[in-house]
Amino acid sequence: MTTIHSLARPEIVAIKPYSHAAWLPTLTRLHANEAPWRPAGDDTVAGLNRYPEPQPAALVSRLAQLFGVDAQQLLVTRGSDEAIDLLSRIFLRAGEDAILQHTPTFGMYQVAARIQGAGVVDVPLQRSQQWQLDPQRLLEAWTPNVKLVYLCSPNNPTANRFSEESLHSICATLSGKAVIVIDEAYIEWSGTPSFARFLPRYDTLAIIRTLSKAHALAGARCGALIGRPELISLARKIIPPYAIAQSTVEAALRALQPAAVAESNQRMQQLLEERTYFAQRLGSTSGIEKVWPSDTNFLMIDCADPQHILDKSTAGGFIVRDLRGNPALSTSLRVTVSTREHNDRFLCSLEAP
Repeated sequence: MTTIHSLARPEIVAIKPYSHAAWLPTLTRLHANEAPWRPAGDDTVAGLNRYPEPQPAALVSRLAQLFGVDAQQLLVTRGSDEAIDLLSRIFLRAGEDAILQHTPTFGMYQVAARIQGAGVVDVPLQRSQQWQLDPQRLLEAWTPNVKLVYLCSPNNPTANRFSEESLHSICATLSGKAVIVIDEAYIEWSGTPSFARFLPRYDTLAIIRTLSKAHALAGARCGALIGRPELISLARKIIPPYAIAQSTVEAALRALQPAAVAESNQRMQQLLEERTYFAQRLGSTSGIEKVWPSDTNFLMIDCADPQHILDKSTAGGFIVRDLRGNPALSTSLRVTVSTREHNDRFLCSLEAP
């Protein structure tokens, strides 16, 4: 039994996966009870009347190439959220197991754990430490019932990435004891390489990636769970048999063509320049006390009167994220970096009488 199997729920290890209809696209399909006609308005290549390939080989291959891993180390998911849900169902027993997370961070880790009936252990990041991860404090909070450790780097909503030294410290100490999940939804904006290159070093490392941000496919819902083949094999057992819609498959494959990837990279560079401009302008705007450094496509700002900034932005036709529900962020808002036109209009709305 591998380390991953020893951490997983025994019933998941033992479960026999659903046997979906055979994927033989060169033959006329009379085995899956599908309608023989396309619905009105269907402009997909394969047809929405047909079930999609369960884990589309072409998409798995393209994503593996993009993320620098082997195909057997990757499972295509419906955005990052499904990867988080799958991990929760594989490793968390209701009333027994727990996750460990730093806060503030992405809310779905906690939601998925609570749905599973598992516990949540929080290790708060410190404003005085610029929201940096403290490996010692996090490791002191770990107990044997903690099966998943979530590290969001760059972090949402504080916008900073964690040092590789910190990540290595946690992975080296907890490898084999818990699954260390590094969420890299915003890694493309940080200018740093993925931690996935250390998969051979750590038995229980998992990486979450998405096409929602840098590749502008938030509406398509396409992401990936990356890990050792034994982890991917377990996830394949419990993911729904036709999870990735055909329209999503085709949209993702178009977005991953070399020319499209090159265009996305160019647009990311432009947005990074815009991030610098936007941060400087926000920093000199009345009522904004601090613009935190960002390794993402958004900025976290501290405000003298957050509600006033929210009201001004709404009056100007914009919606920004209110972070005040977290006690550590009682004066903070989150603003996405957009086009120069949108950013300037937003800035003007804050200065309007």
